[in-house]
Amino acid sequence: MKTDAQLKLDVQEELKFQPNIRESEIGVSVKDGVVTLTGFVDSYAQKLAAERAAENVSGVRAVAEDLKVKLPHSFERSDTEVAQAAVNALKWNVEVPDSRIKLRVEDGFVTMEGDVDWQFQKNSAYESVRHLLGVKGVRNLIAVRQPKASAYEVSQKIQDAFKRSATIDAQKITVETKDGRVTLKGTVRSWAERQDAERAAYAAPGVTMVDDLIAVGV
Repeated sequence: MKTDAQLKLDVQEELKFQPNIRESEIGVSVKDGVVTLTGFVDSYAQKLAAERAAENVSGVRAVAEDLKVKLPHSFERSDTEVAQAAVNALKWNVEVPDSRIKLRVEDGFVTMEGDVDWQFQKNSAYESVRHLLGVKGVRNLIAVRQPKASAYEVSQKIQDAFKRSATIDAQKITVETKDGRVTLKGTVRSWAERQDAERAAYAAPGVTMVDDLIAVGV
């Protein structure tokens, strides 16, 4: 098991390794396997990239980030420009039912509301907007509307998906379901496995929300 000092070094090296991250302005601290990132980044996309880079380091149990987006002058855009760019981005994404989504932009922070049929559509809407110039943050409040299904049926489909997966150890994850809300518990070897389990759960018909309580590397 890695010490906190080794984890800190590994996270710092991973941040340096990623070409889309300016690691010189990012501070890293580690306590009991929990990584905290502080400092400033040039864009919201870079903020997410730093968080994901830390999550992908072996031995990291959780990531708490307190990174601030400080846009360079050349990146700054008015809220009207950001809103128009976001509307166009959603319109051009074939996975997004853009007519069902409403946007609000305030000081570079985008709020998305409305409803979609599947979690992947909600994710696609988020991915369409988060890389846009001038965006400082995205609040995704889009609701997923799924037909009701029995708790047993939902749980069974998720567990079957886990068993088919090459990256998920199905025996170490439990699935609880109630009224379309799924709770995942257990332990996994990495953040990547945890994310795969969450994606598989969201793909099951009848699922509207997933509470991912899976522990990493415990």
